[in-house]
Parts: sequence; C-alpha cells; structure tokens
Amino acid sequence: MMLHWNLGYTIASLCVALVLSAIAFLRVFASRMNASREAQTRFRVLAEAIPEIVWTAEPSGSIDYANQRLTEVAGIQVDRVLGEEWLKLIHPDDRPVAAEKWQQALSTGCVYEIEYRVHSADGNYRWFLVRGMPMRDSSQRIEKWYGSATDIDGRMRNQQMLEDQIKEHTAALLEANVRLESEMRERALAQQELNRQNELMLRELTKRSNRATRLAKLAELLQSCNDLDDVFAVVAGMAPKIFSELRGTVLLFNHSRDVLEVVASWSDCVLPASVFAPQDCWALRTGHMHRVSAGDHTAVCKHIGNIDAPYFCLPLISHGEAIGILHFQCIGSVEPPESELLVAGTFGEQIGLSVANLRLREALRSQSIRDPLTGLFNRRYLEEMMERETRRAVRAECGLGVILFDLDHFKNFNDTYGHDAGDTVLRETASFLIKSVRAEDIVCRYGGEEFVIILPMADLKATAARAERIRTRLREMTVLHQGQSVGIITVSVGVAALPDHGTAPKALLETADAALYRAKREGRDRVVVADSPTVDPPTTDLQPNALGAAASQT
Repeated sequence: MMLHWNLGYTIASLCVALVLSAIAFLRVFASRMNASREAQTRFRVLAEAIPEIVWTAEPSGSIDYANQRLTEVAGIQVDRVLGEEWLKLIHPDDRPVAAEKWQQALSTGCVYEIEYRVHSADGNYRWFLVRGMPMRDSSQRIEKWYGSATDIDGRMRNQQMLEDQIKEHTAALLEANVRLESEMRERALAQQELNRQNELMLRELTKRSNRATRLAKLAELLQSCNDLDDVFAVVAGMAPKIFSELRGTVLLFNHSRDVLEVVASWSDCVLPASVFAPQDCWALRTGHMHRVSAGDHTAVCKHIGNIDAPYFCLPLISHGEAIGILHFQCIGSVEPPESELLVAGTFGEQIGLSVANLRLREALRSQSIRDPLTGLFNRRYLEEMMERETRRAVRAECGLGVILFDLDHFKNFNDTYGHDAGDTVLRETASFLIKSVRAEDIVCRYGGEEFVIILPMADLKATAARAERIRTRLREMTVLHQGQSVGIITVSVGVAALPDHGTAPKALLETADAALYRAKREGRDRVVVADSPTVDPPTTDLQPNALGAAASQT
C-alpha cells in the first residue's frame, strides 16, 4: 500500500513538474516578447489550454491573473480572487501556514511550494499542491511570480485511506499472529499467480509486437508489388506468420463482377470450389464482418462447405466498393479472440488497398498504351516494343518480322456510310487481327487506318506468308453497320524483317512503309515484300518518319 502511495505522489509530482515546465516555457516566451500585449495574449491562451490552475502575481505578491480552471474548481469568478482575496478560498485551518509561507517566499525569492485545501464548486474542500516560481530580470530583481495548483485530493484521500487500512491491518496482524504461517503460504500462492499472469501478459505483448512487425513487413512488401500475382504470393506467404491459429483464403471479384474467384489461400484452407456467387457470402450481403460459431447453422455462407470449426468473413473494401472477401477458418474449435479479429481487419484493409492501387496502376498503364477506339496498342507502345524486340532479336541472332497494313479506300467508308461506319470497320479489323496472330505477336494501331504487327522469332518468309494469309481472310470478313454490309475489306501490306532489312527499328518500319507504298501503286489489295537494302542504316531511336506516305495514296 505504501508503494501505491509513493506511486501516486510521484505521479502528482511529475504532473506538477510538467506544469511548471510549461509555465517556465511560457515565462521565457513572454520575456522574449518583452511583455507585449501580444505575448500576454498568447500566454493566456496557452495557460487556458493547461488542465491545471495557472496563476501569476506581482512582485508584491498580489495575484493579478488566474486561468478559468480556477473558476471550474472553486465555482467563483476569477476577478473575485485577485489581489489577496485568494486566501479566502483556503481552508481556515490551512490559511495561516499558506500565508506565512507565501510571505517567506516573497521576502526570500525562493520557490513557493505547499499543500493545502481549497474551497471547491460543490461546497467542500479539495487538496491542491501549489507551487510558485519567480521570474527575474537581468539584475535578478523579481518581475513576476508564475505558479500552478495541481489537484491532489485523490492522492491525499488515498493516503489517508491507506493509513487507516494500515492501522486496521496492523491490529489484525497482532490479533492473528497464530495464522501468520497460513497467510504466508497464501501470499506465496498469490505471488505465483501474479507471476503466472505477468508471464501470460508478457507472452501476449510479445505476440502482439511480433504481429505488428509482420503487419508492417506485409505493408512494405505489398507496396513493392508489381502486379496482382505478387500481391497474392505475398499474402499467402505472410498470412501463416501473422495468423498461426487461422487458415484462410482471399476471393476477388472477376472483371465482370458476377463471380468471386479464389486467388490466394494458406494453411491448407480448402473450399468446395474455386468460384462462387457474391450472394453466397453473408459478409458481402451485410457489408461487414460475418462471424459463425462452431455448430451454428443460422446464417452459414455457401462457399465454406461442410466444416465444423468457427469461421468468419470480411468484405475487402477499397474506395467504398467491395472488391472481394477475406475468409478465415479456425484451426480447432476455439473461437478467435477480439484482438485476432482486429488484426484480421487491418490485414484485410492492407490487401484491399494494395489490390485497388495495382488495378488503378494497370488501368492507367493500359490507357497510356492502348488505342481507345480499337483497344490495340498505340504508337507509344509500338515504339517501346520495336526498341525492345529489335535488341532482343539482335542479341539472340534470330528473326523479327514487321507487317504494315493500310485499309484500302478507307475514306470511302466514311463518305458513304458515315464516320460511325468507319469506326466500326476499324474495330472489326482490329478484332480480326488480334485473333489472327500468335500470343507473342504485338498488334498496334499506328494511326488512322494503319496497323502494324510485330512478329518475334519470325523470318522474312514466315512473315510474308502470315501477311498474305491475313490479307486473304480479311477479304472474306463481313462488316455490318446498322444491319447493312459495308462491302469487301481489302488491305495493302508491306513486309520487312530483321536482319534482311536492317537491325534498327526505324529502318525496319521505313522499309515496310516503302513496300506498302509499292503495294498501293501496283493496284492495292496485295502484299509486297521490301527489297533488301544495300547499306544497313545506323541504329537510331524510333521517331515519326515517312510512314504515312502510303496513307496519302488511300
């Protein structure tokens, strides 16, 4: 009990020290502002923010300021205690000592510190620890007294209560000396229980600390992920380390948002299927965590199958929209504690944020490299890929084919059927080209009605054969606009390949463009393979070039 008393006194002293430190800071601040009106205003604003009674006094000892905390404690207005009136608030038994010590402090300039009872707003008296410090000028004359009053009524009452208890216990010990041995045994047992509780608490704190560290590591790894596959791998790897007593699964909506797909799982969490409908999960229906105890069949999610263990589901939310669910199953029949649920919520928030950020990044990337009308890669992406693929082909000493298409008489589609029909022709042509190439081939809309196909690992002969096959099949394609066919689609095609026509992106495209120009001059609807150059042009960055000359012949 004495330890509790000392602890209470120490806390009160610390509070007083903190308050006086704040006052000292305010004193220096006020001194540097040369006691200006602005400094006084700031001092009083800061003093009102302090949860203790703050007061100032003239060198003579007359109180000239007290913050509103005094009004809250004593229940009277501040102006009624200025000057020497503050003494009237003190308990009559404590008033002479308080006045004497105050006069002694004024005469000696020493710190004023005393404990006494002050009249409170409820009509009773409360104990306060009052301290005052003088502020001196350069000649060591006292300019101002700054002080505080800290409420220690609880500590004083506890002290009295503890003293009373000590007396009672002392009497009880004297009367019950014969039971000393039994009590010692009980204390030993209590100490053992306390040690056990402390050990459990230490383990729990260690567990929480380790979990917080792993959550921080998870956040760091998720921020470094380049794609969703990285995110799923990180989640599956970190989840068992964070949730040692839970197995789980992450399910995300597909692009059409009509089904949920399993994208990551850990600790042998098995669901009856890998695809579920959104209405199968109660967490998505309600919009918040859904928790089911073992044996409770009130509202069981359809996606969990036949399990008897407790489980819970969390909706993954990002920017106010559900993007999936986080499903946990308990390993055993013990219900997860509330702390586990809170950590699971943080875990889900990190996953949702990471998935949303990557999807946004992918969408922005797609918008920057895709043609909005056809969905094909645009010129910017073509330039990047030509640079990459030519370097790769030269390094691997393999071929690289380039096919340049231009729709014949494209202007007629717009003039005859309108620009909507022209857009339809471009979209259908783009869709056909995507279906006619290999997975590694790259189809781009270079501009207008011009298309480029890059064929990695293809030589000149294979590239020309592919171009002829595409040209022939395009003639067979029927494009409808408003239920009416727009006619036969023909293209003029120029073909070039690495290394036959150079090893630089610009050289390959210019050569293919020249072949396309020949195809148009020779009657259109044909494939022309470029002539081999006599000199290989130097490697330069891919820049807008003469490509488009053929378009002028359309």
